[in-house]
Amino acid sequence: MELFTKISTLQEALSALHAKGFTIGFVPTMGALHEGHLSLVKQASGMADIVVVSIFVNPTQFNDKNDLANYPRTLESDMELLNGHGCDYIFSPTVEEMYPVEDTRIFEFGNLATVMEGEFRPGHFNGVAQIVSKLFDVVLPDFAFFGRKDFQQLAIIKEMVRQMKYPIEIVPCEIVREEDGLAMSSRNKLLLPEYRKCAPMIYQTLRKANDLAKTKSVAEIKEIVRREINATQLLEVEYFEIVDDTTLVAVKSWTEPGIKVGCIAVFAGKVRLIDNIIFNIN
Repeated sequence: MELFTKISTLQEALSALHAKGFTIGFVPTMGALHEGHLSLVKQASGMADIVVVSIFVNPTQFNDKNDLANYPRTLESDMELLNGHGCDYIFSPTVEEMYPVEDTRIFEFGNLATVMEGEFRPGHFNGVAQIVSKLFDVVLPDFAFFGRKDFQQLAIIKEMVRQMKYPIEIVPCEIVREEDGLAMSSRNKLLLPEYRKCAPMIYQTLRKANDLAKTKSVAEIKEIVRREINATQLLEVEYFEIVDDTTLVAVKSWTEPGIKVGCIAVFAGKVRLIDNIIFNIN
């Protein structure tokens, strides 16, 4: 496993591998790694000859400066965690390396970027598209791996790849959870004990909603989820929407065509947690 901090040296190493016909798998992260990230690396190592993991806290996707400042940065422990788990190269550049000049590109993703996360985090997905496209241009991967926990981000990345005609296969990876059901997230480390204790209520409520969907309407399910999570007092729902898994358009009835996904954002104190569930209503 080798650490790179400069674009030029990483590209030199990868160029030689590309020339030999090796396939490259890429796992972009913001660090503070956990078992969820390792599952992406494991899947990448099973599909590609060489696995590159980027560790970069991208400033352009934070619309809250305090959130950016507080985001955990744990490069040393991240490297220890990755060692022996299928990662070949780590790319951990500085902000100046990735943004020698301001990136003023504006991406157009339509409804995909304006609902849910897009509504409550304006500019977030434009920043995501900026950094992921920059990283794709550096790594030139054959495959890129993204977790389904960030369901809306996954839809955005797929659309960006389509628009920019990247010859990259985007591989969605399943959500990895703690034993109590809480979706693994780098932000979990920021949870105070009392909030961490009640945070599993989010997924428990989503599972209950999936069971109730066989007898309750979409509107009723949305009301039940918000009411039950907010009743814990330490948790506050920012949004809960049930959407089409491709267009992210809100659905009004279970009879509408397509797969329905329940996407949620919840504040546990000052820490914002997201999760989702695919509804099985058959």
